[in-house]
Amino acid sequence: MDTGNAAWMLTSAALVFLMTPGVAFFYGGMVRAKAVLNMLMLSAAAISVTAIIWTFWGWSIAYAGKDIGGIFGDPATGFLLKDSMVAKDGVFTAANTSGDYPGSIDVAFQATFAMITVALITGAIAERVKYSTWMLFVALWITFDYAPMAHMVWNGGLLSPTGAISQALGAAAHDFAGGTVVHINAATAALVTVLIIGKRKGFGTQPIRPHNVPFVMLGAFLLWFGWFGFNAGSAFGANGTAGYAWVSTTAAAAAAMLAWGFTEKVRSGHYTAVGAASGMVAGLVAITPAADVVSPLWAMVIGAIAGVVTCLACGLKFKFGYDDSLDVVGVHGVGGLIGTVLIGFFGVGTGLFTGGSWRQLVVQILVALIAILYSAVVTSIIVFALEKTMGWRVTEAQEVSGIDMADQGERAYDFAGTASSVLKEVK
Repeated sequence: MDTGNAAWMLTSAALVFLMTPGVAFFYGGMVRAKAVLNMLMLSAAAISVTAIIWTFWGWSIAYAGKDIGGIFGDPATGFLLKDSMVAKDGVFTAANTSGDYPGSIDVAFQATFAMITVALITGAIAERVKYSTWMLFVALWITFDYAPMAHMVWNGGLLSPTGAISQALGAAAHDFAGGTVVHINAATAALVTVLIIGKRKGFGTQPIRPHNVPFVMLGAFLLWFGWFGFNAGSAFGANGTAGYAWVSTTAAAAAAMLAWGFTEKVRSGHYTAVGAASGMVAGLVAITPAADVVSPLWAMVIGAIAGVVTCLACGLKFKFGYDDSLDVVGVHGVGGLIGTVLIGFFGVGTGLFTGGSWRQLVVQILVALIAILYSAVVTSIIVFALEKTMGWRVTEAQEVSGIDMADQGERAYDFAGTASSVLKEVK
């Protein structure tokens, strides 16, 4: 065992875990004051429910179980982590410590990816869904969507570099840290969900503005920080690839933030803070699948393209009438597609512009399309089933008065109490 690699992977797991609280603040600041607690709680449920499902059978379906049809692993082999954890001399430790780092660390690292992926969906369904329905959705979605998708892409399945599609076309599909598994997957699920559950009251007819822009910026900075574990950690060691992924990730995020800002300036005359935060995230999303295979120049180009295109794409929800509350589709879906497909142009030695052939581009497009199709079908079944049983929406009156009071029984801010205390001091 390499203790340096073990230390880095434990650190990376902690960094990726921080991304979900980052999402909570990023999204929490974007909603109205009457819904911020609910937004934070949806991310808390993403962490907690995923941790339980991952321990029971999620890990096995994604990584530990015997491959079934290139789509998922059996849930029994790694049930309750029995493949990964053993008792030795009165304490539990990793079952396998012969590699670069203990297998127990990989369980932790991969669990954090599952948490952040399902948490991303919350941005699309803000201000209107029941917490109880969301918790069950997380359990079902991690089981039937995320874990199989991780298996297909990262554990030798259908969409992996050694999978049937790659072998048929003679080019290895590439997704370094989650362009398909995380971002395209979550955005597709988000779009399907909002199409089924419907719009918020007032969507498209009245302004719905962020209540706390500093929260949005804080969340974006936490995401950028956590992304170093997300991307550099996906090198699975304290090595040169990890160092390069750190650099390419930062370059792309920086380029995207600036490109989004310039796009806003041309369109509206302002460089907004919400735009800067969204641009950062768009660049981080776009570079995720490609962080190890594109040069510094192309990393910045990918970031710049993502910054412009995602900024424009966020307006599509008004044109087509779907209420993706906080632009999960526009940022994560479009950004993930950009990064995944552009590997076919810019990937070193394989891209059209970097000495390769058309094969890599075709493989990347096919993998992305299959990921979209799988996520859409599985999510549709889950969301419809929950709609017909538990129901997704709070009542219209509860939504208007504020989902925080309806679902959590609390308010984030005691405006009345603050005013009363000020008046007493004045007297």
